[in-house]
Amino acid sequence: MSLAETPEAPPQPPRGHVRVVYLGPVMPHWEIQSDFGDRALIEEFRQRAMARLVLLPPHDPQFRRNRERVVRDAERENLTLNWDLGYPEEEPAGT
Repeated sequence: MSLAETPEAPPQPPRGHVRVVYLGPVMPHWEIQSDFGDRALIEEFRQRAMARLVLLPPHDPQFRRNRERVVRDAERENLTLNWDLGYPEEEPAGT
């Protein structure tokens, strides 16, 4: 049986919730908030996300690439992730 044919594990409940909030053009641009989850897990995620976002406002071209990295990191850690950029966003093409 190939890897593509292996059955997927049942979905696990999220290990935590994270909200990334854009604070505006004055540093710091971002705040990471959490509603639930292990404090250590959330703090480690916050440090990694802030390292990717700290100098980037949402209109910066690098923001899109780094945002995708933050999204993949949240998926690996099984965290629910919400973004609050201060304006309505268009839905990505794949959802």
